[in-house]
Amino acid sequence: MKETKYYQVAGHRFCVSSESGDFALMQNYEPFGCDGGETVFALSVESGGRPDYAEELRQEDEGQEIVSGHTADGEALFEFSWFQQTAGWLVSSADYRQGRLITTGRHTKMAIDNALMILYALATADKSTVLFHAAVVSHEGKGYMFLGPSGTGKSTHARLWLRYIAGSELVNDDNPVVRIGEDGQAVVYGSPWSGKTPCYRHVSYPLGGIVNLSQAPHNKIRRLSGIEAYVALVPSISGKRWDAAIADGLHQTENRLAMSVPLWHMECLPDEEAAMVCSLNIEH
Repeated sequence: MKETKYYQVAGHRFCVSSESGDFALMQNYEPFGCDGGETVFALSVESGGRPDYAEELRQEDEGQEIVSGHTADGEALFEFSWFQQTAGWLVSSADYRQGRLITTGRHTKMAIDNALMILYALATADKSTVLFHAAVVSHEGKGYMFLGPSGTGKSTHARLWLRYIAGSELVNDDNPVVRIGEDGQAVVYGSPWSGKTPCYRHVSYPLGGIVNLSQAPHNKIRRLSGIEAYVALVPSISGKRWDAAIADGLHQTENRLAMSVPLWHMECLPDEEAAMVCSLNIEH
């Protein structure tokens, strides 16, 4: 028998309807549990076979593949695979407010996490909210976010802060959410999605700065501004950019972040000095 549970991330409530066995896989969502109410989207989980769809885009990263497409009825569709084993298909309404996840019985947790991340990113794109691929630490009441391509050292740099910058705490290691409030303040939130490091904290901090990292044989940091700051943000923000409405919502939020939050580019080593140089510059 299905049951429905509600969760809230960055102030946006959503719900999942599924069998109890699937909820046993969703312990990372428990800190975000909340009472029922109006939701930005709802996801129903069921088992079944492959729906028919036309492919639009195929993306692969470290064994995981996501194929985006659409059904003949105009619904959005996403197929999730892990090392060539299909885990499931997310079929969503055009406005991303209603989703149906069809699971195959393989890698079910991966399918649920991907479906919820995609629906969350797309359903909130017009609500001054973006889902980042980044690591975040908090220090002295503010959040600091580290960006960069996979393998750049985001998690490593966050761990350096935890080790060498007294009072630092990990907020999220892979998929934090940033939301700009009605007062124009950008706030970074923990989320139920945190990659290889389990860090599922229902916390939030004013966003004090964003650092785009790159590996180098030295430690050097410089402030970014204007178009350079905007360009540094875009690759780290999740979204269906070939959908005009989604792209427009993301652009508006990215533009506001580039204008209101200090952004930096840091060439760095994985050492104590890197953390100290970064902290000294972005916190003062």
